[in-house]
Formats: sequence, structure tokens, C-alpha cells
Amino acid sequence: MSGTSTTNRIYSATEWIAKFAYINLLWIGFSLVGLVVLGLFPATISMFTVIRKWIMGEGDIPIFRTFWVTYKSEFLRSNGLGLLVAIVCGLIVLDLVFMKNLGNGFTNAIHIPLYMFMFAVVMTMFYLLPIYVHYELKLIQMIKNSFFMMLINPLENIVMIAGIAAMFFVVKFIPGLGFFFGGSLSAAIIMASGYLAFNKVDKKKQMN
Repeated sequence: MSGTSTTNRIYSATEWIAKFAYINLLWIGFSLVGLVVLGLFPATISMFTVIRKWIMGEGDIPIFRTFWVTYKSEFLRSNGLGLLVAIVCGLIVLDLVFMKNLGNGFTNAIHIPLYMFMFAVVMTMFYLLPIYVHYELKLIQMIKNSFFMMLINPLENIVMIAGIAAMFFVVKFIPGLGFFFGGSLSAAIIMASGYLAFNKVDKKKQMN
């Protein structure tokens, strides 16, 4: 019995490894189909949609069909979100360049508040993708809810940061893993942490 159980576990683990590699390759491929600029966010939303279903226990969904249907239906809307994220990232880069070029003096006192603000913005963006695929909300509502989730879920924030940092550390030493698992595992970490946060908030609402 123990041998059969071990074999089943190995088979299940191998199957999930293959699934994560497959969804990562779909993400890369469909990002390239949209010439990256137009394909990245639809592909990312499609990947998050599939991973969300896995987390919710739908492990046997047709991966390609789910990915493709989401990619087509969310192409325009997800690119609207992508444009917003690109603008925010551009502003963060400009802020970093601005602070790097500041001289010594009173202006250095604004470094810490600016870094804290940028950290809050980045964490808010981490929640945007899970909220996008989990709820039916307008863009402004998604931003408000993402900011709210970031504020009240410090533990999930830490899990996201630690998980993604660990991914980057592993990929740095084994670059080949990034091609097969970099995007999908990062998405799984963010989606799983977001899903835990959503469940906590939903339970609190039910208790009130």
C-alpha cells in the first residue's frame, strides 16, 4: 500500500510540474503573439485565470482552452490595465532616478517616505491581478480594493515578497528554470496569497 501511495504522489507531483511548465510556455508564447507590448497582459491574465481555478480545486480544467478563451475575451480590457501599470512603473523609475541624483541636504529627508510610498504602490499592483481574475469590478474599484487588501493583509504581503524573492534567487543560480517556471510559479505565489487574503476578508464580512 505504501509503495502504491508513494507512486501516486510521485505521479501527481510530476503531473503538476508539467502543468506549471506548460502554462509558463503558453504565457511566453502568447505574449510573443501580441508582440509582448499587446500580448503580455492578456497572457498574464489568462495564466492567473488558470492558476486561480487550480487553487480553487479545479485541477482538471482544459488548460489551453481556458487560456485561449480568456486571452481573446480579456484582450482589450487587460491591455487597459497593462497601460496603467506601465505608467505607474514609469513614474516609479523616474522617482528612483530623481532620488539617485539628489544631493545631500534636506531633500534626502523625503527618501524614506518616497520609498514607503513606492513599496505600497508595488504591493497594490501585486493584488491587482488576483483581484482582476477573482472579482468582476471596474478599474477604479480594482485599484481601491487592491490598496485595501495590501493595507489589511501584512502576512500575505510578506508571503508574496518572500516567495518571489526565493524564485529570483533560484532562477539566478539555475537560469533554465526561469524559462519553464519563472512566470507560472510567481503567478501561483501571488494568486495563492491573494486568494488567502480574499477568504479572510470574506469570513470577516460573514461574521459582521
